[in-house]
Amino acid sequence: MHGLINRSIERFVHDTYGDNTWQDTMRRLDTGIAEFEPMLTYEDELTVRLMKALAHVLDRPEADILEDIGTYLVSHPSFESLRRLLRFGGVTFVDFLHSLDDLPERARLAVSDLHLPGMELREITSEYFCLTVHSEQIGMPGFGYAVMGLLRAMADDYGALVMLEVQENQGWHETIQIKLLEAAFASGRDFDLGARVG
Repeated sequence: MHGLINRSIERFVHDTYGDNTWQDTMRRLDTGIAEFEPMLTYEDELTVRLMKALAHVLDRPEADILEDIGTYLVSHPSFESLRRLLRFGGVTFVDFLHSLDDLPERARLAVSDLHLPGMELREITSEYFCLTVHSEQIGMPGFGYAVMGLLRAMADDYGALVMLEVQENQGWHETIQIKLLEAAFASGRDFDLGARVG
């Protein structure tokens, strides 16, 4: 597992629940690691164990925590660069959905050794989509829940009103049902193609 993923989980815990929760989680994990280095690679099993330890400390289901992490990655100011990468997927939320097939390749343009799960979007109607997330490709079951949180935050970012639900969970891949209720429900967040300097 790329260290950026573990580091993102670490920052989520620090920013959302505080340092003590992170320390409790790492004590429960019992690896001697205090924090993750973003540019190192860790065993996939360590990330799986990290999520189990965090779920125990928070007394919450892993799926709910993963969804919160996905939302955090788009909405927290520390991850503005990720939000920008995602917004380059299109002008509208539907454009963005159609760009998800290419997201793993776009991520590797930014970080060459970062592997994200493959995603397949099926357009059932112009307002109804199914997105399958292949979590086995990164060695972390349930990663589709993080993608669902990301989708929820991106819908808000675009000003779209959507209903999201995991329709099918087979452990190593999840299918997310996406119902677009209103494409322009709210104004959404500002986005400029050019990054602001200064």
